[in-house]
Amino acid sequence: MAWPDMTANNRRLWDELAARAAAELPALNVDEPAGLTALELMEVGAVAGKRLLHLQCHLGLGALSWARLGAQVTGVDFSTTAIKTAQRLSRELSLPAVFLAADLYDLPGLLPGAFDIVFSSFGVLSWLPDLTAWAEIVAAYLSPGGFFYLAEFHPLARVFREDAQRVKDLRLAYSYFTTPEPLTWEIASPANQRALTTTHSFEWNHSLGEIVSALARAGLRLEFLHEFPFCSEPLLPCLVQGPDNWWRLPDHDGSLPLMFSLKARR
Repeated sequence: MAWPDMTANNRRLWDELAARAAAELPALNVDEPAGLTALELMEVGAVAGKRLLHLQCHLGLGALSWARLGAQVTGVDFSTTAIKTAQRLSRELSLPAVFLAADLYDLPGLLPGAFDIVFSSFGVLSWLPDLTAWAEIVAAYLSPGGFFYLAEFHPLARVFREDAQRVKDLRLAYSYFTTPEPLTWEIASPANQRALTTTHSFEWNHSLGEIVSALARAGLRLEFLHEFPFCSEPLLPCLVQGPDNWWRLPDHDGSLPLMFSLKARR
């Protein structure tokens, strides 16, 4: 199956998942940030008055939080359903933002302009088959002196079997490095919900070296790369959530990177 067909499959899946996520959204408060972690807010810093492009923005919660903080926001996602939800929330919360349904790789022909900040976070890179093209698009949308910020699950945390209930049960199952063919995942329908019509996804592993090298080749200068022994979601069943809401390996905190962030400037 060619990349366009895999992407079309993934888009159908995310249209279904986005519809379910939108139906389960809690009531949102215009005065409270949603969809962003304290780490992202701290590392990105002040955004008031800045033009911000949020790539793979899903339902737009993070993008609208940046708008609430004063950024001039454009959000992009390949799921039409997700973007329609983001547009609705923008109207309901009176938070002005532009949302565009588009495949990231098609964006240069659809979205003009440049931005002070290009932003993307959590669960985004595995849906991208070509990081060289991705990095070139990121760089092309940055104004001189602008920066790209990425917070993402660490690729090392994605090499283990997903059924380990205890740390000692962790077993290597997948390559840390990019493989010629994507990983194919069976997607289970949530309990007590109508079955999904798209039942599998195609995803790509990207090592930390591949990610950083792609940005460097695109002409961006790395300002920092931070690795963390915690993450924002229970990537593995054996992780436990602490009082700070981060998920960690019990009794082994600090022994394995679960998340990373980076900032690169044009």
